[in-house]
Amino acid sequence: MTTILTTKSALTGGANAAPATLPPSIPDRDCPLCPRLADFRNAQRAREPSWFNAPVPSFGEADARLLIVGLAPGLQGANRTGRPFTGDYAGDLLYGTLLKYGFAKGRYEARPDDGLTLVDCRISNAVRCVPPQNKPLPAEINQCRTFLNATIAAMPHLRGIVALGRIAHDTLLKTLGLRSAAAPFAHGAVHQAGHLKLYDSYHCSRYNTNTGVLTTEMFHAVFARVKADLG
Repeated sequence: MTTILTTKSALTGGANAAPATLPPSIPDRDCPLCPRLADFRNAQRAREPSWFNAPVPSFGEADARLLIVGLAPGLQGANRTGRPFTGDYAGDLLYGTLLKYGFAKGRYEARPDDGLTLVDCRISNAVRCVPPQNKPLPAEINQCRTFLNATIAAMPHLRGIVALGRIAHDTLLKTLGLRSAAAPFAHGAVHQAGHLKLYDSYHCSRYNTNTGVLTTEMFHAVFARVKADLG
């Protein structure tokens, strides 16, 4: 059993952090903690038995300095392929950006066996199971934060976290011990949490890009700042 830091001070580099034992950062394939999500997952297994249809694990190594946190697996994206942001439009923009700024290498072909690897970067989600209509309930976000906390605590070299969207931002505030009034969500905003920096971005969804809420240039600017900060 691995012993890692669990308190908010531990996650943000506090001197008085005490070690404790966390649950695994990867939920069980048949995780029962959110009944609505479990029912939806089982229905998808019956409908599309060849799909992944399980809690989607993080992608990338735990010794990375950068963590990217999205909302939840897309129904025909990560829920189908088993790799975050793989198989839908959001992945096209995200992985193209990571390749541009040196956080990935290889070629993204929207499938988990395309050979793409991440460089000093890891990708996870606030909620690990696909939710109906891509809308997790507050209780489900709270329940799944256990796994997000464990993911962060198990990254000893972590220095920056990119929150893709307000839900990812809000759940990370609770993990990092930041008050929402002191760290409001805004695209391009940067918040300090101990030795960590939290970078905000609008989610790279097709809806946001189609409506002009997020442009490729806006998204690139976030990762250019991250790259400059990490060196």
